Amino acid sequence: MPPRLRSVLSAVLIALSCLLVPFGALAAWASYGLADTGRYVTTMAPLAADPDVREAVAETVGDGILREVDQRMDVRPVRGSVAPFVHDAVRSFTQTRAFRLAWDTGNRVTHDAILRALRAEEPAEEAFERPVTVDFAPVTAQVKQQLAHDHIPLAARIPVEHTAVAVLPADEVGQLRKGFHVLEVAGFWLPVAAVVFAVAGMALAVHRRRAVAATALGTSLGGALLVLALGVGRSLTLAGLPADVPHPAAGAVYDALTATLRTASWLLLGLGLAVALTAWLTRSLRLPRPARRRRGSAAPAPAPAPEPSRARA
Repeated sequence: MPPRLRSVLSAVLIALSCLLVPFGALAAWASYGLADTGRYVTTMAPLAADPDVREAVAETVGDGILREVDQRMDVRPVRGSVAPFVHDAVRSFTQTRAFRLAWDTGNRVTHDAILRALRAEEPAEEAFERPVTVDFAPVTAQVKQQLAHDHIPLAARIPVEHTAVAVLPADEVGQLRKGFHVLEVAGFWLPVAAVVFAVAGMALAVHRRRAVAATALGTSLGGALLVLALGVGRSLTLAGLPADVPHPAAGAVYDALTATLRTASWLLLGLGLAVALTAWLTRSLRLPRPARRRRGSAAPAPAPAPEPSRARA
């Protein structure tokens, strides 16, 4: 193959590899990190001790309890005096082991329900007819028990019913299912394709050292772009939330979910720079090559044997 053609093919393959690096890392993170219930629960477990998350849970659960009580009985005359006690009780409940267990159980149940809906082999028409629902009655029962233990008024009359709470609208299940199937395929093949293109590009290169340095710099650039995209995505996600959703708690959840991807991005950035720097520092340490004999050139004539001296004669 002519050297110029080899250089062109090598550049194209290396460029494709560097382009696939951030997308491959993103797809692998979503496919093997978010789509695994065990990893998801482990990732979300530390948030049970986060102050912003606990405050958001206390406000949301407290308002929900008061709303449920209002539907069963008229407590509007004493709502202003009871509400602080309810929120304080729920806030103290978020610092107990029972809350951590309820937090992990709720995340596991919700994640399992969503995964079953996304991986189900059902026609699109049936998927659009029913939403993904979860029963949070065990969590409500634990909160009720804690409120009753703290002698909160009306705590014993809090209803614990097995009601289906929608966590995923019905009109979004079909689209998410198609995207999830594509993501599962891309999570495996995109990283593999990036590695194959990089190896093939370096193998075809006329100047291997330059090809290695270019691949490393491209990988580092992909990691830097992924870090930037995570920062921009965090800002856009928080800006798009409704006003009643606490942004500090949502930011803590976003940071926890993307921690692995952020670590992988910095690893790609640092590893790429290290390999490129190594290739640049070792460019002058080339081993001397033996002189090649030209084709068709006559072999050097052997040296004539020395004449015997008179003493030897």
